[in-house]
Amino acid sequence: MTRGERIADQLDRHWQKNLRPRLHGLADEEYLWEPVRDCWSIRPRGTSAAPMSAGSGTWTMDGAPTAPVPAPLTTIAWRMAHIIVSCLGYRVAWHFGGQDVDYQTFPYAGTADEALKQLDEMYARWDAGVRDLSDADLENPPTVGSERFPMEGIVLHVNRELIHHGAEISLLRDLYRWRDLETLRE
Repeated sequence: MTRGERIADQLDRHWQKNLRPRLHGLADEEYLWEPVRDCWSIRPRGTSAAPMSAGSGTWTMDGAPTAPVPAPLTTIAWRMAHIIVSCLGYRVAWHFGGQDVDYQTFPYAGTADEALKQLDEMYARWDAGVRDLSDADLENPPTVGSERFPMEGIVLHVNRELIHHGAEISLLRDLYRWRDLETLRE
């Protein structure tokens, strides 16, 4: 196994055994569920109350020019879009020759099924790209993109980001499920 394959395997084991199975059965209502008021989410164009919204399609992503303090709670939809675009999309385009991705013009998914397809596609591109990296590729900074660290550090950072944000999504799924159980008990 090459170094690139070993590093890809670190995330892929988590993806296959933990995160992706946790996303099975995600429904639109849960995908867009706002557990508290003023959540940031993915919304139909023109319906956001956030300081700005981004996206090229009929759905946009809530945001702000600078990160608010404290940061707003975000929905599963927002977190998945963040993984798809910011964690994976930019880097797939920069480092593995993928189509350019930009959060301002990305066509955000308004349904859970569409978001899962985007996530699976972007993850597959990332995984394939990492597996093809040579030892020399991993040791040197990439020649494109804004990152100036050795590629191995970038890959490990993305692995941590996906594990971190995947855990947040999993927790929101748990809270959503328990919310339904509490409603049924009343």
